Amino acid sequence: MTVDDDVEKGRPEAIRAVPVRHPGRWVAAAVVVVLIAMFVNFLLTSDALEWPEQRKYITSDAVLRGVRNTILLTIAAMIGGMVLGTVLALMRLSANPLLSGAAWLYLWFFRGTPLYTQLLIWGAIGTLFPTVGIGIPFGPEFETWQTQALVTPMLAAGLGLILNEAAYMAEIVRAGILSVDEGQQEAASALGMSRMQTMRRIVLPQAMRVIVPPTGNEVLSMMKNTSLVAAVPFSELTFTAQTIYASTYKIIPMLVMACLWYLLLSSVLMVAQYYIERHFSRGVGKGSSPKTQRVRFRGGGGGQ
Repeated sequence: MTVDDDVEKGRPEAIRAVPVRHPGRWVAAAVVVVLIAMFVNFLLTSDALEWPEQRKYITSDAVLRGVRNTILLTIAAMIGGMVLGTVLALMRLSANPLLSGAAWLYLWFFRGTPLYTQLLIWGAIGTLFPTVGIGIPFGPEFETWQTQALVTPMLAAGLGLILNEAAYMAEIVRAGILSVDEGQQEAASALGMSRMQTMRRIVLPQAMRVIVPPTGNEVLSMMKNTSLVAAVPFSELTFTAQTIYASTYKIIPMLVMACLWYLLLSSVLMVAQYYIERHFSRGVGKGSSPKTQRVRFRGGGGGQ
């Protein structure tokens, strides 16, 4: 027996790698496929959906007007909410206890009461304040107007959404500002920059990376929350669908039609949110796009 034979006998047997079985994954995949097939079959065969009835109204003038009002309300509510929310966030962070307390009280009320209830109040604001005027506080008024004539349904709906959204945007902006290291504010102050210059040029641009993702979610939520302005009432998409089925009695087809419009608008907003987030995430680190960050996380790459 040679030395090579002894060495050969002393070697361990080759490892036989056996792939790990995942029967649960295949079962789950099969269940999902069956559910999807059942859902598609329901969409194609259900008489209750009445697709011809939906095609009849989905691009009608009334529905398109409701879609337009939904978009306008969403834009107005988010712009107004972001502007007022930024002011409220700065007030919350102010060293002045009166400003900070007033902002906290505002957030406490508008976050603590339902949006639908607030819109109902705005719809009946003329009962609460019959007239509004310009004059001296607690003194004579120079000019007065009837509130119900001044506050139109669209204005009432817009104000209700803006004031409610501002309370949530204030907390989002405040979280973004607090995410920026205080040392940068101290450095800007040492360079002679005022508080507002520091906030506008140093803090807010960096805070946008934290502010943008939840703001995108707020836009999506606001687009759907516009359906609540039926409480005012104001003719947006859901209210238009309700008006149609009140005369045709085709409740499910009209509601499904409204859902299809909401899904289309939401899809457009999601795509826009993706590109906006990618823009503001530039410079965070190597490969800072959302897709690259997912790959790095899964691959066990280094942290930020």
